[in-house]
Amino acid sequence: MTDYDAIADWYETTFVPTWHEDPLEFGTALRELLGPGTGPCLELGCGTGAHAGRIRDPGRTPLGVDVSAGMLRHAAARLPVARGDATALPIASGVLPAVVAIMVHTDMPAYPAALREAARVLAPGGVFVHVGVHPCFCGGFADRSDSRAVVIRPGYREPGWTMESWSDQGLRDKVGATHLPLPALLGAVVEAGLVFERFAEGGAPTPTVLAWRARKPRR
Repeated sequence: MTDYDAIADWYETTFVPTWHEDPLEFGTALRELLGPGTGPCLELGCGTGAHAGRIRDPGRTPLGVDVSAGMLRHAAARLPVARGDATALPIASGVLPAVVAIMVHTDMPAYPAALREAARVLAPGGVFVHVGVHPCFCGGFADRSDSRAVVIRPGYREPGWTMESWSDQGLRDKVGATHLPLPALLGAVVEAGLVFERFAEGGAPTPTVLAWRARKPRR
C-alpha cells in the first residue's frame, strides 16, 4: 500500500473537483501543447484518471499507468489503466505517438528516470508534454498563502523530498513532494534525448504551473 492509496478517496471526492474551473490553467496548457492527434496517449502517474477527458478532447486515446491501486480503482472507469512504475514502464520501445505527465513530477523522486522511460516508449517524432508545478514558485521554500505576494525563502536550490507545505488543503502535507530546481528539471529532459519545442506557464499573478512540449527526434 502506498501513501496515495490512503488518500485516494479524498483525492477523488475533495481535491479533484477544485480543478474543474482550471484556475491554474494546466488544462489550457495541455490543450495547447499536446494539440490534436490520434492514437494512444500514455499518462504517467494518471492517479484517478481525472485528466482523461482533457487528453481525449483533441482526438487522442488516453491510457494510464500509476503505482497506486487505490487511485487506479477510480481511474479504471475513465480510461484503460495498468499498475506500474513510471521508471519501468510495461510497454515496448518506440510504439507511442504521445506521452504526458500532468501535475505529477513532484510525486516522483526519480522523475529523470521517468523521462528516460517516456523517451524510450515514444515512437520517433512522438511528443512528450509535461505540465507540472512551477519549480521556481512552488515548493517547501515558497509561501503561497497570499497569491499576490508569494514569498520565496531559502531552499530553492536544494533538490530533495519534503513534507513542508504552505497549505493543509493539498497533497504536499499528506504525501510530501520532490523538488528539482529549474536547471535540473530541464536538463533531465535533454539528457533523456528529447528536444524542446514550446513552453507555457499557468496561474496568476505568480505562475503556479510550468509546462512544455518536447519531441523524440526522428532518426
